[in-house]
Amino acid sequence: MSQQTETPHQVNQGFSAFIRKDLVGGCLLLIAMLAALVLANSPAQEFYFGLRDYKIGTDAVPGLMHTVGEWAADGLLAVFFFLVGLELKAEFVDGELRNPRKAALPIVAAFAGVITPALIYVGVNLVNNTDPTALRGWAIPTATDIAFAVSVLAVVGSALPLAMRTFLLTLAVVDDLIAIIIIALFYSYGISLLSLGGALVALAVYWALTHRFSHFFIEKAWAAWLILLPLGFITWLLVYNGGVHATIAGVLLGFATPVMAIKPRLITRDTPAFGLAPTLEHRFRPLSNILAVPIFAFFSAGVAVGGWAGFTESLTDPVAIGIFSSAWLMNRFTPARKDADYEWIDLIGLSIVAGIGFTVSLLVADLSFGLGSPHDNHAKVGILCGSGVAAVVGGALLLGRNAYYSKLRTEGDRVDSYDDPA
Repeated sequence: MSQQTETPHQVNQGFSAFIRKDLVGGCLLLIAMLAALVLANSPAQEFYFGLRDYKIGTDAVPGLMHTVGEWAADGLLAVFFFLVGLELKAEFVDGELRNPRKAALPIVAAFAGVITPALIYVGVNLVNNTDPTALRGWAIPTATDIAFAVSVLAVVGSALPLAMRTFLLTLAVVDDLIAIIIIALFYSYGISLLSLGGALVALAVYWALTHRFSHFFIEKAWAAWLILLPLGFITWLLVYNGGVHATIAGVLLGFATPVMAIKPRLITRDTPAFGLAPTLEHRFRPLSNILAVPIFAFFSAGVAVGGWAGFTESLTDPVAIGIFSSAWLMNRFTPARKDADYEWIDLIGLSIVAGIGFTVSLLVADLSFGLGSPHDNHAKVGILCGSGVAAVVGGALLLGRNAYYSKLRTEGDRVDSYDDPA
């Protein structure tokens, strides 16, 4: 009997599906972070920091001359935020956020998970820090890293109820939306109405093209790269020159993309019923997972650790406190209810995992203090410590709960097999 081998197309399809997984993105993020920490604390640190601070681009056009680290944070990370915008749009149009009452628990938990650590950060710095510039980083501990958090859940939670993943995803999506608003309101500078007006024109052109010719961009993969990507770059450049952080351009482009099919009559077997947003998310996800986010993490996470004190300052992440307490209060005193498929101890694990704040937290640290400044380095040590503790402690708790649910599922299967007359 001849052994059936996979065709090159099947191999390519399998690899393409593999690199789109949340777990893969989270692992590459972790590898990039560890590589940055090793280089930044080794004899190769001069090479690492020299590469990060090396300027590349042109002065002929405003906004096109940056260091490699700035290109990673302002440029490549816009791809990640574009996907965040697509996910947010999908959730509002055809997802959990379409029904606010159903999503009330994770929405309120997300707000509390932002407010609580921000207040604690401000309180601690008012009491213990005589440098008023330290308060600029109040938003650093407020973010949940969706890629890392979902990756931890994927590793330890094969048997956990699906409702738990839905809760975490909804919370992280709302958290991303809050982070976007914070960056736009508090980390913008030198506003230029002319540039922002040009950005709105470019965004309007993008909206018109994606809504009028949605089916064309779905059917022709090359069209998104050759038409929409340059238009997106123009929008990004104008937003940057307008004084608003450039990653906001990615979010706006994501929101301008249609989620549902514009003209159902055009749907065929080769043209899916969903709109352009899921298609672009599918096509651009590998670019974010294997390139944009890992490169940003590599150039942003590299800090020279200055002793044990840097680690001991951030071993308790207050994000979990806000998330769990607010969810319990909502369930206790309002019509909102926790999903019956999981228990409160499971929510504690999810709340701790939601304390993983990496990508957006690192970005906010750079925006607060400046890339490579002493406060920036200290903040990143805290981010790495807090995220690591959240991942280990939350992951360990969920791993135990996963074993519990796996046992329940096994026992349930046995009961079903006994009841089967066959």
